[in-house]
Amino acid sequence: MEWRAKFADSGCNIFQIIEGMGSGAVVSEHIEQREGVYYIPGTRVSLDSLVYAFREGTSPESIREDFDGLTLADVYGAIAFYLHHQTEVDAYLLQRREQWAELERQGTPTSPSLQARLEHARQNASLPRQ
Repeated sequence: MEWRAKFADSGCNIFQIIEGMGSGAVVSEHIEQREGVYYIPGTRVSLDSLVYAFREGTSPESIREDFDGLTLADVYGAIAFYLHHQTEVDAYLLQRREQWAELERQGTPTSPSLQARLEHARQNASLPRQ
């Protein structure tokens, strides 16, 4: 069943529908989901990246220049998707931010031997000549 029909019949939000579709699901012409992350189809550019740039006031033309492989239509399509599903995308971005913070909290500290080698290198590094 096409995602639009599935969405219309379900009463769920767009991201609840996508979760049930599996990896590599096409969300719209300009957005796809891979392993729980939303991307511009055929690229490694995440929806997250475009939305954050857009929120910062970066123009679509500048966003396109910042990401190789994107067309202006890709950027406008992603922005249109964001604006049409802003509540869901904002919730998704918040969830991604929380996941990232948890990963940082769980990060293992640098091993003592690596810390000692880094400190030794710092102490023995010569300062740049002026």
